[in-house]
Amino acid sequence: MEIRYANHPEDSKKYNTGELRDHYLVEKVFEANEVKLTYSHVDRIIFGGAMPVDKELTLEAGKEMGVEYFLERREMGIINIGGEGIVTLDGIEYELNSKDGLYIGMGTKEIKFATKNAENPAKFYINSVPAHHSYETVKININEANPVKLGDNATLNKRTIYQYVHPNVCKSCQLLMGLTMLEPSNAWNTMPCHTHERRMEVYFYFDMVEDTRIFHLMGEVDETRHLVVKNEEAIISPSWSIHSGFGTSNYTFIWGMCGENQTFNDMDAVSMANLK
Repeated sequence: MEIRYANHPEDSKKYNTGELRDHYLVEKVFEANEVKLTYSHVDRIIFGGAMPVDKELTLEAGKEMGVEYFLERREMGIINIGGEGIVTLDGIEYELNSKDGLYIGMGTKEIKFATKNAENPAKFYINSVPAHHSYETVKININEANPVKLGDNATLNKRTIYQYVHPNVCKSCQLLMGLTMLEPSNAWNTMPCHTHERRMEVYFYFDMVEDTRIFHLMGEVDETRHLVVKNEEAIISPSWSIHSGFGTSNYTFIWGMCGENQTFNDMDAVSMANLK
C-alpha cells in the first residue's frame, strides 16, 4: 500500500510539475493479478484497484491500518469498470458487470475478487473510508444509481452524474461515490468550479482512448495548477483545492468523497471573475 501524506496549500504553490504529480497523481491503479492501493492522509481515504485475471485475489489489511481485517473500522465502495467479475463477501457472492457498484458495510471480514473471463478481466475500483456504524451491503447497478443531468452542449459540459453510494440510494457512514459520464463532443466537468471545505475527493478518470488526455485543474482559487492525466489514473483533491478538468475528448470519471458531511450540494462556488 502506497502512502501519500497531506500537503499544505502554501507548500503546494512551490511544487514543480514533477512534485505535483508525485503528491497528487496516482499513475498506476490497476495491475494484473494484484490489489494496488493508495492510503491518503487527507481524511484517511484508501483508493485503488483490484484486477484478478487468472486467480482470485483477497483483500488484506496491511500494517498501515493496524487492524485484524480491512473493514474492521471502515466501509467501502466498489465500481467495476472491466469485464464480468465476482466479489465474495464472507462467503456470499455478488456478480458485478461493467459499471455495477457495491457498497460494503463495516465489519465484513473476508473480501475476495475474481474474474469470469480472463480474456476480459474485471477491474474493481475501490474507495474505502473510516466508519462508525455497520450498514447493509448493497449492490447498485448503473440503472439503480440516482442520475443527475447537468450542463449543455453550448458550454461543452453536458453530462450525467450517477450517484451510487449516496443517501438517495443506500446508507453509508461518510462515503459518497459515483461516476460522471460526459456526452460526446463535451469535455468540461465542474466549470464554473467549486471547493468543498468540509470534504475531500478522489477522481479516477477512465473510458479514454490512448491519445486522449485530461487537463485536471487543482490549486487554490487565485493560484491554480494543472496535471495532465491519462486513462485509468487517479487524482487526490484536498478540500482547499478546486477540482475541475477539460479533456481532448469526452470521458468518464469516478468520484469518491469523505469528510464532515454527506450533503452532496455542500460546496463553495467559485466565481469566474475570481479564478486565476
